[in-house]
Amino acid sequence: MVAALRPLELTHVQFVLLASVWWLTEVAGETPTQRRLAEHAATDPMMTSQVLRTLEAKALVKRSTSPDDSRARRLTVTSKGAAVARHAITVVEAADTEFFAAAGKRPVLLRTLLRLAGMP
Repeated sequence: MVAALRPLELTHVQFVLLASVWWLTEVAGETPTQRRLAEHAATDPMMTSQVLRTLEAKALVKRSTSPDDSRARRLTVTSKGAAVARHAITVVEAADTEFFAAAGKRPVLLRTLLRLAGMP
């Protein structure tokens, strides 16, 4: 995933949070808070906040004060962020497909799993 996301200038965590904000807003129709995003993505709220600052600096998301709670930050995806999220999802799905393509070939899968487990 690191190699697949590098051309998009995204880390894996940035991808997960950007794709999650995109999904929550564009698919689920929510205007999530940072806390809701952290719950959805199963990430630490403080780390989520730090990564969102980076995504905001890249003009991929916008954070605004919630009208209901001045301590809460509402999230929206910019048009650039939505385009990057959709492209990144395609890239990650292709990397997953390529990586797991060998799963149908048992000897190859076993060698891969042994290699991942650190065994020769």
